[in-house]
Amino acid sequence: MTKSAKLPALALLVALACAGAAHAQSAVDEGRKLAFDRSKGNCLTCHVIKGGNLPGTIGPELVDIKSKYPNREELVAIINDETLRNPLTVMPPFGRNRILTEKEINAVVDFLQTL
Repeated sequence: MTKSAKLPALALLVALACAGAAHAQSAVDEGRKLAFDRSKGNCLTCHVIKGGNLPGTIGPELVDIKSKYPNREELVAIINDETLRNPLTVMPPFGRNRILTEKEINAVVDFLQTL
């Protein structure tokens, strides 16, 4: 491959990396909106979350999530249906009850992993 042929390939890789980062940021932003939305994710009803107004205290404060749940799928499962892990939980089964879609749950997890 010539030097001039490598430059467009490099530009394409940079563009793809930037697009991926932009998509990841938009998923985090969407997850934040869902978590703070009182009619959708409604996480603030039970949890203290940095940046949220009028949080509840029924659930644990959502901080340092990535180290508490290094396995992303475990966090997805908790949001989807915590009753499978803890039958006595008061946390709604957001996925099972179709409160949030799979895509929305993943966006919330993207956001929570930034806390």
